[in-house]
Amino acid sequence: MSTDHVPTVESLEGLWTRSLIVWPDGSRDTTTQVRWLQGPGLYCDLRQPEGAPSFEGVHRLADVTPVHLEWMARQEAFAGELTFDGECFEWAREIDLQPRAALPDRGHLRFEDDVLVELGEHVAYVEHWHRRASSAWCSAAARLTDDDGRRVYLVRVDDFFMYARGREQELPAGTTLLECIRTAPSREAALQLFDFEVAFGRIGPLGWTIERSSLPFREGLRFEPRALGSSALAVPDSDPHRGTRERRWRIAELWGDIADLLPVIETVSAS
Repeated sequence: MSTDHVPTVESLEGLWTRSLIVWPDGSRDTTTQVRWLQGPGLYCDLRQPEGAPSFEGVHRLADVTPVHLEWMARQEAFAGELTFDGECFEWAREIDLQPRAALPDRGHLRFEDDVLVELGEHVAYVEHWHRRASSAWCSAAARLTDDDGRRVYLVRVDDFFMYARGREQELPAGTTLLECIRTAPSREAALQLFDFEVAFGRIGPLGWTIERSSLPFREGLRFEPRALGSSALAVPDSDPHRGTRERRWRIAELWGDIADLLPVIETVSAS
């Protein structure tokens, strides 16, 4: 493949949406809402199929119905680090709403006019991507963790942000989330499979606001990370039964300036 129109990881920083995916059998999808926010190194990706049920009156995970769960289980949501080996890009899915795939997520990228075309390496798919925002003046990203080893990602590019939090444990490989909820031994066990979030939002005059989330009842909520000294962040996270609660995360790795990951510069003691 000619390298004339092959991007670098750095040149991909920004918000991308997808207009098309074509699978090896010729089937195609033009309706799934996809947002991929590429920051410096780290990325988050949220893919939501059409036909979402109404989430009116749902304020926490414990409120959802089986209809909600069935649709939520069809989403794709993942995050990690993007790397390029000079030939192929790899999106490490360090956390994933779905069970871990057998093959890594690797593809060849090339610009054709204003369209970024992705060709799968291990699976012969084709995706068309369109840049919605580029890193004109501000980009930062952080990989976060806690004492239990749970991984979290926060990416900000200009006036867009994405937040991704993993589960405590991975799902069994070789299955789907939909299969997992249908075979869960109880409702509570099924709900626990969704103690995971990838959210997309915008930064405006009223602060940081979630516009889309793998937990759709969180859409419209304010999201304001808070610094705890120079090595930790607190965020308003989802709680299955309480709705929202603050969680504290250690900064494991930081790309850029921590101030760019904060709505308001506020530093407090980490004690």
